Amino acid sequence: MTNEQEIENIRTSANIIQVISSYLPLTQKGKNYFGVCPFHEDHSPSMSVSEEKQIYKCFSCGAAGNVFTFVKDYESVSFMEAVKIVADKCGLVFKGSVNTKKEIKNNKVEYEIMDLALKFYQNNLNTEYGAKAKTYLNERNLNDEAIKEFDIGLALDNKHSLNSLLINKKYNLETILNLGLINRNGEFINDTFMNRIIFPIHNLEGEPIGFTGRIYEASDQAKYINSKESIIFKKGQILFNYHRAKKEIQRKKEVIIVEGNMDAIRMYASGIKNVVALMGTSLTNDQVNIIKSLRAKVILLLDNDDAGALATYQNGNILEAAGINPLVVRLSGEKDPDEYIIKNGVEAIIDNISNPISFLDYKLKYLKKNKDLTKTNDLVSYIKDIINNIKDIDDELTKEITIKKMSDEYDVPLDLLKNELNNVTKPKEKKEVKEKVLEKKSFSKYDIAAQNIIYFMINDGKYVEMFKKELGYFNNKKYRSIANEIIYYYGIRQEIDISSFITYIETKEYIYDDVMEIIKNINIEELTMDIFIGYIDAAKKILLKDEIKNLKEQIANELDNNKKLELASRLIELKKGCVGNEK
Repeated sequence: MTNEQEIENIRTSANIIQVISSYLPLTQKGKNYFGVCPFHEDHSPSMSVSEEKQIYKCFSCGAAGNVFTFVKDYESVSFMEAVKIVADKCGLVFKGSVNTKKEIKNNKVEYEIMDLALKFYQNNLNTEYGAKAKTYLNERNLNDEAIKEFDIGLALDNKHSLNSLLINKKYNLETILNLGLINRNGEFINDTFMNRIIFPIHNLEGEPIGFTGRIYEASDQAKYINSKESIIFKKGQILFNYHRAKKEIQRKKEVIIVEGNMDAIRMYASGIKNVVALMGTSLTNDQVNIIKSLRAKVILLLDNDDAGALATYQNGNILEAAGINPLVVRLSGEKDPDEYIIKNGVEAIIDNISNPISFLDYKLKYLKKNKDLTKTNDLVSYIKDIINNIKDIDDELTKEITIKKMSDEYDVPLDLLKNELNNVTKPKEKKEVKEKVLEKKSFSKYDIAAQNIIYFMINDGKYVEMFKKELGYFNNKKYRSIANEIIYYYGIRQEIDISSFITYIETKEYIYDDVMEIIKNINIEELTMDIFIGYIDAAKKILLKDEIKNLKEQIANELDNNKKLELASRLIELKKGCVGNEK
């Protein structure tokens, strides 16, 4: 790991405009630069980047930070990885080391067992017993390079069991069972995977956590079997091939989602490396969040059958609900991308991928399925389906064009379609307005004063000095903790600015999120001492009123007359300084 001074030297040497411009176009307007924010669905430039302050801020979603936080969030990497990326982009020397592998604090034994199992299966494939399986893979156009790339292995019979190896290594039988590597029937124990080619499943960091086994000789057994879920393997939390595909996805700004593991392997081995596979039929919230973090164009390329068509519709709706507008590719002929490439070649599938359709166009076509639009009931049902599917679209032009096409194609009055659309849209608009009003009321006057005071303090040391002189503390623990850290930071360095302070608090988990929230919430073009003093006075007034209220309660509850007189005297003094003539 590298030290704080080296990180700060990299930050001050790097120019945030140069770094962010390597990811997206920026246009200068006045002293700041503006670009489309990559952290939400942004159609007009709403992210401002200040060269003077070396920070960025989106005035729509509130995303904010310095050069390191931008790279960290954009690339979905750790803070130290972001430091290295910034150093590399700016041609700066980075002497520290970065551990990009997930730190396994828990379940160390489980990971060890899975890694040993992977090596065991790989070794099997490279023995004389693996000749037939290798021939099968080669005939499926998977050469030795692809076999090695995907850690493909082979499970043999009971004479060459994984179970024996693991027991001899003194691993706990229950642990092996819970990982799904063996089955137990009374006293009889056998390997889960036997006489199957093994395709490992890795987590997001590239560690083996499960396996898929495929038959390769004639058999009446199921073609595929998969590891059961375990303490380290949760299907809904990963995407197959993610750890390999991530860099290419970020480079191309495009991710292709396929249905099967073999589809992903085939495409990746054929040079289409920005591909991941579902681990089930429907995307989970965790998987959607992984996809969102990539900030890439999403293409759904699922199987060419009825189940694949339904899965495309369902997963497209899930992505849309999460603010992602996917594109769709539907192959013709072969069942899936694996078979399509084998029969038609890689250029044919690349041509398909280069010409996707919008998910809306796919829905318009899909919702016609099994409907006879010459019949009134089916036509009404279809129109209602379409209206319900476009009502939440933010782009008014898209909605207008869609209902115009429906009006022209089915000879339905345009005004009637618009009224129907308005009827289903109004309730949601009312709800959103109500939610926004509630959100605005979430901060008290004291919160607002305290957050603004903190914002001033992290921008300039003179405000730190003024805070110490005029106020000195916050009665709220959250703000007090932040203020104490600011005062400590300023005391050590004798200077402070917002960009350097963000880097400093990266490891201060107890205040980091709160500070970043303050930076997101506050929009002040020009910081002046008059404005700052105004917030100090507001905080003083609120603190004074709170103290008066507390004293009144103490007086009311005090039984000792002498003590009560002392408290009353203190109350009188406080009232003299309280604006508003407290009674």
